[in-house]
Amino acid sequence: MHVLSALFGLTAALIAIIPAARAAECSPQALGVSRVIEIDGGERLALGLQTYPRTLALADREVVLTFDDGPAHGATERVLDALKAECARATFFLVGSHAAESPALVRRIVAEGHNAGHHSYSHPARTLRLMSEDAAQADIEKGFRAVDAAAGFPPADSPHFPFFRFPGFADTPELVRWLEDRDVAVFGADLWASDWQEMTPRAELELVMSRLEAAGKGIVLFHDPRPSTAAMMPDFLRELKARGFRLVHIVPGDGPTPIVHAKPGWTSATEAIIAKTLGPKGLRSEPQEEGRGVKSQ
Repeated sequence: MHVLSALFGLTAALIAIIPAARAAECSPQALGVSRVIEIDGGERLALGLQTYPRTLALADREVVLTFDDGPAHGATERVLDALKAECARATFFLVGSHAAESPALVRRIVAEGHNAGHHSYSHPARTLRLMSEDAAQADIEKGFRAVDAAAGFPPADSPHFPFFRFPGFADTPELVRWLEDRDVAVFGADLWASDWQEMTPRAELELVMSRLEAAGKGIVLFHDPRPSTAAMMPDFLRELKARGFRLVHIVPGDGPTPIVHAKPGWTSATEAIIAKTLGPKGLRSEPQEEGRGVKSQ
């Protein structure tokens, strides 16, 4: 095992201990973390059924929490407070420029046992797909460095948390392969709260719970800078517990990563949205391949 893998393995082991080590701090009513899954970016996976034809092999009523676009003062603190109160863990896909502006928030995210994943440096309005490959790679690299620096990690060839989500889910085959060549795991989501839309916290809670009940499990996407998400998060976490959902935390580590492939006839929901938003110039140059990735567990 090379040094980088060993470090990731150690990080995973330490994070896996967190739920047990802090169990005494959690009330019996707290949601907590039911189990930890190690994600091996070296397996060249892109996960999340809204965008890719494979996802994590979760048991019924298991949920992975993810947040995009932060950190943002005010809202992100409220989300972190809610997670801490429930001894819950999540992955924050951070925008590098925002991380550089709010390093204390990034350090808090890491200190409280969450992942500081990556969401590009600038979250470009044109999307990474409409940029040149060199420019897109440079933006991603700058984001890696900004988040790691904000978190207090020393400079390295690879990001400390090798998790990446494309802004607007607008990937390209070339950029996905480039990230995979660097052992960075690419994430979409299985369902989302649609919290980019204006709605009350109550409406958001009802919407995301209805989607979770319909799907039964999955990787859920929120946006921590959204006021409605920050306001509804305590109720959402309590509702997960009340309805028998269990929280799974993902960490970097060794494989095999447990995955399941999409059902026959799968299509990318995000690709259809991107096509409407960007028009013909935004179409993906290669179709997704259902059989790609390691075997299902």
